[in-house]
Amino acid sequence: MKIRKVIKWLGYSLLTLFAVISFLIYRAYDYTVYPVAFDKEKFPQINTKQDLDKLTHDLISQMSLDEKIDQMYGQTMGEGIATLGINHMLFDRLPHFYVAGNERLNIPRFAFSDGPRGVKSNKERTMGDKKGVTSFPISMSRGASWDLAMESRIYEVIAKEMRASGVNYTGTPTVNLLRHPAWGRAQEVYSEDPWLMGEMGLQATLSLQKHNVMSCVKHFALNSIENSRFVVDVEVDERTLREVYLPHFKKVIQQGNVASVMSSYNKVNGIYAGNHKYLLTDILRDEWGFEGFVINDFMYGTHDAVASINAGLNVEMPFQQHYQHDTIKQAIADGEFTEARIDELVFDTLRTQLKYGFAQDPMEYPDSIIATAASIALTKEAAEKGMVLLKNSYVKNGHTAKNKVLPFSKQSNQTVAVIGRLADVENTGDKGSSGTFEPYVITPYQGIAAYNEKLGNKVVLDNASDLNASKALAKKADQVIVVVGYTYVDEGEFLLASDDANEAARLGKRIGAKSEGGDRESLKLLPEDEALIQALANTNDNLVVVYVGGSGIDMSAWDDKVPAILFSWYSGMEGGNALANILYGEVNPSGKLPFSIAKQASDYPYFTPYTDKITYGYYHGYTLFDKKDIEPAYPFGFGLSYTDYNYSDLEVITPELTDNGTLKVQVTVTNSGKVAGDEIVQLYIGFAKSHVDRPVKLLRDFDRLSLQAGESKVVELEVAAKDMAWYNPEAKAWQVEHMDYEVYVGSSSAKQDLLKSYFSVQ
Repeated sequence: MKIRKVIKWLGYSLLTLFAVISFLIYRAYDYTVYPVAFDKEKFPQINTKQDLDKLTHDLISQMSLDEKIDQMYGQTMGEGIATLGINHMLFDRLPHFYVAGNERLNIPRFAFSDGPRGVKSNKERTMGDKKGVTSFPISMSRGASWDLAMESRIYEVIAKEMRASGVNYTGTPTVNLLRHPAWGRAQEVYSEDPWLMGEMGLQATLSLQKHNVMSCVKHFALNSIENSRFVVDVEVDERTLREVYLPHFKKVIQQGNVASVMSSYNKVNGIYAGNHKYLLTDILRDEWGFEGFVINDFMYGTHDAVASINAGLNVEMPFQQHYQHDTIKQAIADGEFTEARIDELVFDTLRTQLKYGFAQDPMEYPDSIIATAASIALTKEAAEKGMVLLKNSYVKNGHTAKNKVLPFSKQSNQTVAVIGRLADVENTGDKGSSGTFEPYVITPYQGIAAYNEKLGNKVVLDNASDLNASKALAKKADQVIVVVGYTYVDEGEFLLASDDANEAARLGKRIGAKSEGGDRESLKLLPEDEALIQALANTNDNLVVVYVGGSGIDMSAWDDKVPAILFSWYSGMEGGNALANILYGEVNPSGKLPFSIAKQASDYPYFTPYTDKITYGYYHGYTLFDKKDIEPAYPFGFGLSYTDYNYSDLEVITPELTDNGTLKVQVTVTNSGKVAGDEIVQLYIGFAKSHVDRPVKLLRDFDRLSLQAGESKVVELEVAAKDMAWYNPEAKAWQVEHMDYEVYVGSSSAKQDLLKSYFSVQ
């Protein structure tokens, strides 16, 4: 009898435990979506900045010290960690993160989501019988479009879908420079170049904040290594910091009036970025006039409450770890800072929240605006505009074949082979903070098959598990598309426990099993992809290698063996359809590389995924190759088209400038081919006469234009003299040199693609 009672008791206990766990999982899955809108009737009317400041001060004056501290972190550890862990591990999604709020004073929480390519945290919403949000191509693909107007439209969609999802604060844009192509999070940024990065990031911020979504630009600063990001100390001199790694942040902060800034995990010259007063106060606030609030990068971005508070970090995200009530109160008692310092930090955050919360919305944001037909059409357009055609003919015995591989013939009764392990994989990129939950994904095979179904062609899918079979198929096919590259397993956001990361940094190797993502340890494709390309090389003149990934690769082993190469990136939910449109000439490729591709890996700056210290030099990318006179495999700004463009009649309209003047030039661009297309005109400034060490040239303007076959257009470009300045660390000032400058205009950064003229600043 006793045994039966024990068994019965254990059974009830297990059922109870199961019920409790199930309830907790359900509660985490169906987490509370808090309202983020202010009840404006409970507050005085706000008409001026002075009104806003007064209301903010009044609200803070009514708070106890504990209530003020409550404004300085996202959620309590217990409240947030279960929701985050269960949603991430069990449901492969990121929940909303809620920040601050004060119910007594009618201050709502505000809600955070990431969003480099779409809304990250979104409760599963419907689009007919589908679920999800619009998933765009990665930022690097959009950087390759060089299309500022399109980036503005993309972020309008993202902003609207965020508002419809109950989000009013987002961790985007990401504007860390691509210093080396192996960086795991390259796909989240736009370029290796500060100017292109800043221009694109500015459009993102303006569109987000137009819809009263507070934009948080990240990661401030010098975050260009992933695997060691928690521990690495980045050494950088003042000129390099100011001229190379901060200008794009400055543009987004000043011209975009960005609401928030996220500090990075890494150290900068020995001090963690989240504790770095020189970055967070001296530069950000005192020099640049930033009036918003600063948060840390999540979980591992704060180390010491006193240091972060004194440095100017307003809010600890996403949980309360170091900004504990007792810790802060004790620091005040010990004279580390005063309560007035807490008031200052809370003021920055609350005023920003009030500013956007009280602003009039330009529209309503119902669920029905998520993943609309227009939004999906835009993601396909973005994928098409970002794809970069690098090669389109064989080079044999030093001669380029006259016949182009692409666009493929649209004849019927052809056999089309789509080969590769990634050919029919839903592959939109990183699943970390930039991941999205979309209603569907069109794979390369699906897009190509759907297109050829209309032509009456046979499309054969081969996953390349048998190289001999793949080779035989390629020989017999009329057209061959080889899909190679990476997935979220190979590159992207990388997480290790803090202790493991420290150990990894010390030992310079992985600790235990590799998690998803991270930096790439080789610039070559995975061995199976390299073997596939080698096996299929020279099997068919109508063969194109389609690369899927987030950054540059080493193609030296096979570049000269294949007739055509197309960078399709992680191209979003409509990527397969966009790819088919490019391959068959429905869309003329117009993307240009937002980075340089070296002939050999040793040409790049030093990089290692695991290190506790690294120096970021003044030169990287095309500036490094120019300075060392290294010819790249493919230059920055390069991309082929199905038509030809000619540049002529470069004219400098303002040959002599003052320090406050603006260089104005014009050039004639002609579509000399037989099909319409888009060309990206690039302007670089040269510094050959400089008395200090400067790059050979720097990108300082660009324009994207459409031209019909045979059409010519005069393109006007301009650069302010202040944007030619260098930072003098001794004078602690930007200085414009009075000298003769070069101006280059053309289709890429390569010498042979540029027209050249001169002007002076006096």
